[in-house]
Amino acid sequence: MDILYAQIQADLRSNDALRQSGALLSALQQSAAGRDVSILAKSAVEEIVAAPASAVCKKLAFDLIRSTRLTADLWDSVTFGIRNDLHFPDADVVAAAVSSLAAIPPYCLSKLISDSNAEISACFDSPSDNLRFSITETLGCVLARDDLVTLCENNVNLLDKVSAWWARIGLNMLDKSDTVSKVAFESVGRLFQEFDSKRMSRLAGDKLVDSENSLAIRSNWVSSMVDFVWKKRRACMTRSLIFPVESFRATVFPLVYAVKAVASGGLEVITKISKGTKVNGSVVDSNAEKLVGVSDLVTHLAPFLASSLEPALIFEVGINMLYLADVPGGKPEWASQSIIAILTLWDRQEFASARESIVRAVVTNLHLLDLHMQVSLFKRLLLMVRNLRAESDRMHALACICRTALCVDLFAKESVRRGQKPLAGTDIASLFEDARVKDDLHNVSSKSLFREELVATLVESCFQLSLPLPEQKNSGMESRVIGALAYGTGYGALNWTETTLEVVEVCRPCVKWDCDGRTYAIDCYLKLLVRLCHIYDTRGGVKRVKDGASQDQILNETRLQNLQRDLVKDLNEVNTPRIRARLLWAISEHIDLEGLDPLLADDPEDPLNIIVSNIHKVLFNVDSSANTSNRPQDVQAILLCAQRLGSRHARAGQLLTKELEEFRTNGLADSVNKHQCRMILQRIKYVSSHPESRWAGVSEARGDYPFSHHKLTVQFYEASAAQDRKLEGLVHKAILELWRPDPSELTLLLTKGIDSTSLKVPPTALTLTGSSDPCYIEAYHLADAGDGRISLHLKVLNMTELELNRVDIRVGLSGSLYFMDGSSQAVRQLRNLVSQVSVLISVNNFFFLLIVLEPCAFLVFAEV
Repeated sequence: MDILYAQIQADLRSNDALRQSGALLSALQQSAAGRDVSILAKSAVEEIVAAPASAVCKKLAFDLIRSTRLTADLWDSVTFGIRNDLHFPDADVVAAAVSSLAAIPPYCLSKLISDSNAEISACFDSPSDNLRFSITETLGCVLARDDLVTLCENNVNLLDKVSAWWARIGLNMLDKSDTVSKVAFESVGRLFQEFDSKRMSRLAGDKLVDSENSLAIRSNWVSSMVDFVWKKRRACMTRSLIFPVESFRATVFPLVYAVKAVASGGLEVITKISKGTKVNGSVVDSNAEKLVGVSDLVTHLAPFLASSLEPALIFEVGINMLYLADVPGGKPEWASQSIIAILTLWDRQEFASARESIVRAVVTNLHLLDLHMQVSLFKRLLLMVRNLRAESDRMHALACICRTALCVDLFAKESVRRGQKPLAGTDIASLFEDARVKDDLHNVSSKSLFREELVATLVESCFQLSLPLPEQKNSGMESRVIGALAYGTGYGALNWTETTLEVVEVCRPCVKWDCDGRTYAIDCYLKLLVRLCHIYDTRGGVKRVKDGASQDQILNETRLQNLQRDLVKDLNEVNTPRIRARLLWAISEHIDLEGLDPLLADDPEDPLNIIVSNIHKVLFNVDSSANTSNRPQDVQAILLCAQRLGSRHARAGQLLTKELEEFRTNGLADSVNKHQCRMILQRIKYVSSHPESRWAGVSEARGDYPFSHHKLTVQFYEASAAQDRKLEGLVHKAILELWRPDPSELTLLLTKGIDSTSLKVPPTALTLTGSSDPCYIEAYHLADAGDGRISLHLKVLNMTELELNRVDIRVGLSGSLYFMDGSSQAVRQLRNLVSQVSVLISVNNFFFLLIVLEPCAFLVFAEV
């Protein structure tokens, strides 16, 4: 290896460009193999970067520099070579020098940019397409980084230069060269995307904490570029049509983002965030002109949905047209075109790995479609969601579909009440019309988890209907959903229960399921049933008109009582004692016993006889399944049901007295059960002999559903308990993210205005070495739950007036290192942390060292 390195160094010292390029390629091969090439990088800096060389050798040398570590004196040599190369007559050499700006450390970058401002700006006017491409691509990457924003925050002259360069990048969107124009579109789109998603500094490798000034700087850049693209939108659209088809995709997002920001009023808000700085020459356009601008862009993009053969382009255009369909004045036709085009990708073999993205794009934008289109998509979407692999993707898609189905049903019912013609297929039952979904719903022994996910998500969505709707202060994707819900529920206190009643009717077969011990979906269903019965107070029978009941209320109560009687008949088909006990609880508290026909007292099909016989089955169940269920809880629940039924109805009291007496004398009853049975029998006896003075609280309906699928792991260790908890977590997370999402930091700033309290408070730095030392280290860490990593920031402070030519920072691990997932790859990566980073530090500046640990590690220390 020493011989090879010596040969490479000898070739680098030669003046032969061919030998130098071959040596650089060999060095890059050694670096790719994981070997230390720092000594070769030193030779490359001295012999290639800091000396005259060919453009190819310059590019290869800069690639080698990026793959290794350099000391501060070598970085000085690199910056010196870049300054010299910027004056080189060969445009390819200048392009190679410009492309290396992205690799320069932040503490060197500010001075280099300030000293070479004129030369860098002149590259935009170069006749060489390669140089214009290189400067546009490099600055598009560098100027979006957080470290440069931080430098601009403390240097007004640098801020002016960077702002001027953004304007030049915008002008390059109209450049005559396709490659230059494309990379300019990509650079502007990257600026928009990072600001919109609030995920800054992806290129810098970290997410720094934004201060108010840095956010204002970014907002100023974004507002200026949005204003430029809006004013030049027709020229940009014309320029994009000249691109090859494979390059057209880069032009879509910048145009769509800028046009929507203007049309939706987002530009004015972004301008306010940028400290109230107005874009030069900006004039507020009329609403008509904004809508015309949106329509022009839709007309520009629509042909690519039908004529393009590239799936990635169809998806990009479709997603962005959906983004435009949500602006004020947007048309459902724009959304339907996009969704139809995106759905055509489902069966494309080359797009099979992105099926999750297809479903997410469609279900997230269902509310933009008209009712006919929504109804026609429900059945197809359910089959598509059923085939998704990731559970979180299925839950999100089901939450979107169920919410949209509830909105459609509520909207259609309210429209019918207002005299409009009913639309077929808008009821909840349409979700289960497909043969496969219907078969899953009615098949008792099916092993499909999808049916449980569907029922649980639909029922949990119904619970969200009963809560106050979230406030909607600004127009956006959620405004139409909330408007439809308010339209369907805002004019009647019980309007939401009509749709919910249909849900419990359609999902009734779930009580017969054999889910291998899982109960979460059935628990959700029975909890919703109890809530409805308690709201309508079905114990006293169907109310009459003279009691003040409306026709809709009479109809709903009749349907609910019929459902109760159907569920009583289903008791004999329930598979497990656990579900039988819970179904008995849900029925017995609210069933109308007084409305039963006394002539059927001896009929085994009489509802009361069926209830009593199933109470007997639960109390005297001795099969093996009773041991895996929570028998103590089931027996306690059944005894409470017996007390309520016996206290309400004389014949029920007689039948249950016999069952309780028999249970008391049976060996299955423990001492607690026996004492409880004696107390219940005394109450039933007292109520039967003193009907006029019985205490109403004994049989009062509370509307509670006390059962839960939660089980202590030590006591109930079966896998079904873990699956229930996992399903509940996924469903609740998807429902809450959809119905009541936490606003992002950017949304808070856009809605509440500039408020420093909404910005993150920077973490407190801890001193790692003695703060009384002439040179010491402070550190803090940032944890990013979204990316699953911890970033450690080390700050070296020099308190002397001397310039330290070399500072060796060694970072290592103290004690054992453990990871949540036992990743061994991360441990191998951390072995390289024991390294040297040499920097120049003066009294007026400091140095940041960033260490990223993926996945999250526990204990890291640094020493100087």
